[in-house]
Amino acid sequence: QVQLVESGGGLVQPGGSLRLSCEASKSIFSINVMGWYRQAPGKQRELVATISVGGSRNYADSVKGRSTISRDTAKNTVYLQMNSLKPEDTAVYYCNARTVYPGLGYSDDYWGQGTQVTVSS
Repeated sequence: QVQLVESGGGLVQPGGSLRLSCEASKSIFSINVMGWYRQAPGKQRELVATISVGGSRNYADSVKGRSTISRDTAKNTVYLQMNSLKPEDTAVYYCNARTVYPGLGYSDDYWGQGTQVTVSS
């Protein structure tokens, strides 16, 4: 069981930046993968970025080069730094924690409540 709390969303102008935070209720080293997803009205939830317990990072093509996922293990927190924001980045951003059980053939996913990001001039 993992509880996740996101913060840092808000209204920004195109080209602006913001940093999203996700605080977990347990050590992020006990979670296989943490990541950020986003969902706009009428659209499917899509992956933005992930970071594994080993530090491996992956990014969606739409944000690669202008976003950075990072972590502060002492604070059990994962961050998403987003720069050069575009109107199409507007969405509710959700933090995700995935615990994998390879011997049992399944994984558990936990989600935060979401934080709204709006990019508009």
